[in-house]
Amino acid sequence: MGGPEHRAGILGEEMRPLALVTGASSGIGREIAKLLAKGGYDVALVARREGLLRELADELGAEHGCKAEVIVADLSDMSQVENVKQMVDGVDVLVNNAGFGKWGVLTDQEERSIEEMVDVNIRALTTLTRHYAAKMLGRGKGRILNVASIAAFQPGPGMAAYCATKSYVLSFSRSLHSELKGSGVTVTCLCPGYVDTGFGEVAGMNLRREIKSWSAIPASRVASIGVKAMERGRREVIPGLLNKPVPLFGRILPIRLQLAIVRVVLMVGRPSR
Repeated sequence: MGGPEHRAGILGEEMRPLALVTGASSGIGREIAKLLAKGGYDVALVARREGLLRELADELGAEHGCKAEVIVADLSDMSQVENVKQMVDGVDVLVNNAGFGKWGVLTDQEERSIEEMVDVNIRALTTLTRHYAAKMLGRGKGRILNVASIAAFQPGPGMAAYCATKSYVLSFSRSLHSELKGSGVTVTCLCPGYVDTGFGEVAGMNLRREIKSWSAIPASRVASIGVKAMERGRREVIPGLLNKPVPLFGRILPIRLQLAIVRVVLMVGRPSR
């Protein structure tokens, strides 16, 4: 699938803009892809699970008349990240949603699992952002939406590596938002709290039931908030009233207290010996 500068309209029809969405097979990524297709975009859908991607592509094509390209890729493998860049030359919108986390004390986790998390959450996101931002700058327009987490705003015992990767995404996005200001290219960081997407089950999280019931937000709502913020060129957005004070707590509460609170929320135990 070529970029917007290479794709021609059919029989003189106006060319649709193109959005690339990683982690598009489920959850927030799937909902963002649906919103963009409804908003007039063709979409390139990137994830590991081919069946779910093809199901979504068929749905979007039938409902919105868009072209939906399926790209099966494991973004922890940088050769497959390079393949995405080759398959999709340029885009009008880039959504870096792919990411995962693992719950548990760091020393109890497998080394390869941590490396894969860093590769997906940081390396793939950085590589794709740099590549497509450069092409957007050449055209003088484009939008990038990076999905972080409210975990970016404070340390996270029990999910130390994951929280650190999301802090990177937030800092990276803020810096790029400033670097590209006035260029026609915007960078927005979406920082959701607990979302009912199955992420917690994949991560093996032991999150307190009360926290889930108080703060959970549907993925469709998070996606809508993120897309609207991106369209307005906002630097960052935190969905949910209960989540909005989190950055303030990160600034005013002593680190010792922050660590104690997170340990209670995540029900962190002692390392295995």
